[in-house]
Amino acid sequence: MKTIQIKSKLLLIVLVLFTSHLKAQTISIIPQPVHLVIHEGSFNITSGTNLIYDSSNEELVHIAGFLTKDLKEYYNIELSSNSGDKKAIRLKFTPSTDFGKEGYSMKINQDSVFITASSANGIFYGVQTLMQMLPPQPSAAISVPCVEIKDQPRFEWRGLMLDVGRHFYPVFYIKKLLDNMAMFKLNNFHWHLTEDQGWRIEIKKYPKLTEISSWRNETVVGHNTQKYDGIGYGGFYTQEQIKEIVKYAADRYITIVPEIEMPGHSTAALTAYTELGCTGGSYQVQTLWGVSKDVYCAGKEQTFQFLEGVLNEVCDLFPSKYIHIGGDECPKDSWMKCPYCQKRIKDEGLKNENELQSYFVRRIEKYLISRNKKLIGWDEILEGGLAPEATVMSWRGIKGGIEAAKQKHDVIMTPENNLYINFYQNRNTDTEPLAFGGYLPLKKVYNYEPVPDELSLQESKYILGAQANAWTEYISNIQDLEYMVFPRLCALSEVVWSPKESKDFAGFQKRMGTEYLRLKMYNINYCDHSY
Repeated sequence: MKTIQIKSKLLLIVLVLFTSHLKAQTISIIPQPVHLVIHEGSFNITSGTNLIYDSSNEELVHIAGFLTKDLKEYYNIELSSNSGDKKAIRLKFTPSTDFGKEGYSMKINQDSVFITASSANGIFYGVQTLMQMLPPQPSAAISVPCVEIKDQPRFEWRGLMLDVGRHFYPVFYIKKLLDNMAMFKLNNFHWHLTEDQGWRIEIKKYPKLTEISSWRNETVVGHNTQKYDGIGYGGFYTQEQIKEIVKYAADRYITIVPEIEMPGHSTAALTAYTELGCTGGSYQVQTLWGVSKDVYCAGKEQTFQFLEGVLNEVCDLFPSKYIHIGGDECPKDSWMKCPYCQKRIKDEGLKNENELQSYFVRRIEKYLISRNKKLIGWDEILEGGLAPEATVMSWRGIKGGIEAAKQKHDVIMTPENNLYINFYQNRNTDTEPLAFGGYLPLKKVYNYEPVPDELSLQESKYILGAQANAWTEYISNIQDLEYMVFPRLCALSEVVWSPKESKDFAGFQKRMGTEYLRLKMYNINYCDHSY
């Protein structure tokens, strides 16, 4: 009899756990929280529901403003602030550090929603989770299930890169994209601002960068067909606009990391300042896609004077501790023929042009360190020797990331085969917007694991996280950009936030069924193949 009772209790425990798991799957929260338990009952939110927080705390006032605004805009619900009422949504700081800087706790019963965290970041992410628990359609009265959530991110770097060098995106859309990132708890926006095809940032010391380098005469049609549209194209962000966007991002706990390409992908700048190249001209802002052989001269002192002048203003505009300097796809053809570059190789005791690039990167890093900044570069900066404190962004697969981590350098994983969201999402490309090429379905993004098996436990600590990259050679408008970004960015958010062992693509797809409706409510275009 005792054995039967024990078996019955075990069966009951299993049934309770299984039922809890099923209930958890019915709530659409992306990225999936670390710990989620659903209880009986719900909390009702209507106009007049109280929102209680310490009004003397600027950060809580700021975050409460987001919740108030979103409920009004999307549900026409106006919250109150009658602190005497027991039923309320409550935001509160707690000294607990169990969930780190970005973690939070949420408890919902029939009388209250209680969001606590040790930092503003955590409170903000708790509010994002609450918003995702609301129905994906307007309603005058909404309810959220009684739950207990404890949550924190797996990685500190959860990013998206947007290339505006090839195609320019206006300020209002950059803000919308930042809103979308915040919704899925992404915290780093890598802004690719300069390219062969266009320079997009105002530098007051060098006005020709916006007068000349920000415009190309025309743009190639399709995949470098040698046919051109005959239409001039360009644009740039003023420093005032950049300050506005940086603040907008910071208000959503997103850091903007600017990228100023060097020594390659620099033809647009050379068109305005021809003396910075090895040949002295003639250059033009590129009208087709690919890699140009015209790069900054590594032998001339004026090159470094120019770049330090540019970076000086960039450092003033962006409070991020990181500045990305590219460092990728730099042909050495002109360096091999250039007397200035060859003299630099001889004078510095370098072996070859790869070591000359390393010299270039190290020298720029030294300047950035003098401005209390850290350098990030694509994995080509490993060639010729890695700069002492550089962070590596591994894009040509994972090999560069593994090598950098083994050298005890921080790494951000962004391999093109898994995270280049400018690739096609359907094998039948005839039905798709024009894309770079390749094939990257939603499942492949979701199943990506940022920490390579080749790394030891200690080495894996150098993996800061991962990001998706949207290169815009063939993405010329907002509608197509959103189509390429969503829902693959949702999958990435779970890769970099949720525990590795909890990942389940079938469960993710089920939750995305609700999330597609929410994307539609927020007027976000998306690819619906997987749905």
